[in-house]
Amino acid sequence: MAVPEVVPIAYAPRQRTESIGRYADGQFLASITYAFPAGFRLDHGWEEHKRLYTALHTFDSEGRYRDSEIWCAGTWAEQLRNPDGEDSVLQRARVHLAKLLRSLPRRSYTDIAVRPFQVTVDGVLFGLLTGEDEEGGWAELYPDRLFFTAPWDGSYDT
Repeated sequence: MAVPEVVPIAYAPRQRTESIGRYADGQFLASITYAFPAGFRLDHGWEEHKRLYTALHTFDSEGRYRDSEIWCAGTWAEQLRNPDGEDSVLQRARVHLAKLLRSLPRRSYTDIAVRPFQVTVDGVLFGLLTGEDEEGGWAELYPDRLFFTAPWDGSYDT
């Protein structure tokens, strides 16, 4: 089955799609995720290259990409040095994401449907990419690595 023009993504509380929905100006997709820059090779010192990002992508009501606000909270190495403190990398990312979400007027958490898009920040690809292989069409959310396919009901695989 081919990739639909607008890819559905199901809202799932307390899961990887818990920060998606609609707001006064359209739809949003937000997440906190670790990522490496493109071309990175895992070797000594990788902890300094694995970065935690908060991302807020906005779309119009028809799922057309509008904008992204992407912010790096710090590295895995920093998180290891301070795993539980209020100033930990993970806590900074959570606070920043909450601030971004509060900035969306009349937001509600619900299923969305968006068109493919991509943007690169710090050498990291963010977006919803699509393609086809011998098994059919697919869409993948980067860098979150959420994989969508037929029956295109918004559910994902990791």
